[in-house]
Amino acid sequence: MTESTVTFPQLNQPAPDFTAKTTHGMKSLADYKGKWLVLFSHPADFTPVCTTEFIGFATRAEKFAALNCELLGLSIDSVHSHIAWARSIEQNFGITIPFPIIADLSMAVAKSYGMIQPGASDTAAVRATFFIDPNGIMRAMVYYPMSNGRSIDEFVRMLEAMQTSDANKIATPENWHVGEPVIVPPPATMADAAVRKDQGHNYVDWYYCTKTL
Repeated sequence: MTESTVTFPQLNQPAPDFTAKTTHGMKSLADYKGKWLVLFSHPADFTPVCTTEFIGFATRAEKFAALNCELLGLSIDSVHSHIAWARSIEQNFGITIPFPIIADLSMAVAKSYGMIQPGASDTAAVRATFFIDPNGIMRAMVYYPMSNGRSIDEFVRMLEAMQTSDANKIATPENWHVGEPVIVPPPATMADAAVRKDQGHNYVDWYYCTKTL
């Protein structure tokens, strides 16, 4: 593997393992077994876009917790820098950062998760977000450019959608929210397609049917 090689985790495969120093002590992936985990990276402490994102995650932390989901931040900064930045956010914005932040000075975690993108930066993590399920499986990955902040509300929506799909074996349409109709998986055989219209769903065509949970 060359120095410029970038590795990436894979969807529906075990998330890369880690043990790292954080603002809440040592944390490992195993600590989150039985819960969802949103692991997200930011380019640097004391930067304006990252500050808005951390405020966004912090103000929605209770919503994530209600969905059995923990939050874990990361950047290639020291624990002392993370602590100072979190205290600055509390002093200047009145927002307490309730979740741990990984200090990844060696870039070991960042590299294993593909957070280092040579096209953007060789020394800072891009805005990457990873959804890891209670079994330690990577379920979703979202990458943003350095210049633009993420939508934390979209991450809440995505988590709710994935949990609903897991629980009910359905899919969800574009911009789906809890309480809205869901998509019934399309039939896999000609025989099933022929009777789909009579199965009591909201029928549009054999491949597109919805229902309300």
